[in-house]
Amino acid sequence: MSDDNKPGVVSTNDVKVEGEDEARYLYCVADSSAKANLGRIGLDGQEVFTIPFGDLCAVVHVCPSAPYKSDDNEVVKRWVMTHEKVVEAAWERFDTILPVGFDTIIKGEEDITPEENIRKWLEQDYAGLKEKMNKTRGKAEYGIQVFWDPEFIAGEIAKTNQEIRDINQDINSKPKGIAYMFKHKLGNILKKEMEKRADLCFKDFYARIKECTDEIKVEKTKKADEEKQMLMNLSCLIDRKKSGELGEELEKINKEEGFTVRFTGPWPPYSFVALG
Repeated sequence: MSDDNKPGVVSTNDVKVEGEDEARYLYCVADSSAKANLGRIGLDGQEVFTIPFGDLCAVVHVCPSAPYKSDDNEVVKRWVMTHEKVVEAAWERFDTILPVGFDTIIKGEEDITPEENIRKWLEQDYAGLKEKMNKTRGKAEYGIQVFWDPEFIAGEIAKTNQEIRDINQDINSKPKGIAYMFKHKLGNILKKEMEKRADLCFKDFYARIKECTDEIKVEKTKKADEEKQMLMNLSCLIDRKKSGELGEELEKINKEEGFTVRFTGPWPPYSFVALG
């Protein structure tokens, strides 16, 4: 939806947009021909409704053509949360949807109204939209984050690595200056062994999780608390009926000493088919 050739799209990055011309704020596209009213659940209490085209419909509300902007971060957070809630409400109602990123606005063009422009876009992109619908039908997105306790893992490595054990024994019998050098060497060895262990664990967990999913996206790891580090951060597309299989595999990982799993969802498939 952010491509320049999409008809009448105005994004938050388009700073040249001015004026209060009527437009349509787009939440998602649903696999339904329904002309429906979802109520005043939109941004700032706007009424959300659908614009059908064939067996698809756009979920929208009426808005100015200018992007939603505010210097108040709390206001922006509220808008984003409301956007996500509307997408989830549409997902519950229509089952299969293609989410659209926050603040995607479609305006009119000369003799074309915003609604006509939306129908024009749905018609132009119909085949691609239907393909994405078929890809995600009956599926949901789940978030998986695996954490490990670096202190515990380092302790386990120190117990089993013979080179580390030998250096630890030598340190106590060496003069202070030499002992310092040995400790520095020990730190470097332990760091490399931790990196190896992290790589092995990532590959092992990824393979096990992949067996239970249709598609995986590896996301950037995030900072955790002081006692734990995030080892992997995944977005997974899964058949909603098979989420139990994934949950069972994650429970096995969670029971491994030194590891913790966070499993969230189901969510609309933002990471896999989101428009805009």
